[in-house]
Amino acid sequence: MSYTLATTVSLPWAEAVDRTREALAAQGFGILTEINVRSTFEAKLGTEAADAVGDYVILGACNPALASRALAAEPEMGALLPCNVVVRRNQSADVTTVEAIDPQTMVQLSSAPSVKEVADDAGTRLRKALASLGGESN
Repeated sequence: MSYTLATTVSLPWAEAVDRTREALAAQGFGILTEINVRSTFEAKLGTEAADAVGDYVILGACNPALASRALAAEPEMGALLPCNVVVRRNQSADVTTVEAIDPQTMVQLSSAPSVKEVADDAGTRLRKALASLGGESN
């Protein structure tokens, strides 16, 4: 099982980040956290490490209704929240990759039927968000 849902888009990185935020919002996800990996690598590891990773941001996306259902089913699911969505582009790339954790990963870790229901719903929403970007899904 692949653990991510992904698409590649022919958009500049900054535009891909903006459109990803919009696509997630349209599916009921807010952004709780944002980690700029490139900036962090540059500050902590130097320019060479930052250039090697390229433009790379991790968006911590959360749909409150789905998170509430997951936590009610199993409080330990909080360790898997929020749903990470990555927007990345290597300096030599012609496309930007957008990928999200596949919520079915939660199902592999839990036997609770209600967790499967939440994962199914979250997966549908994340797939719609990625598809709305107009790229090629992997």
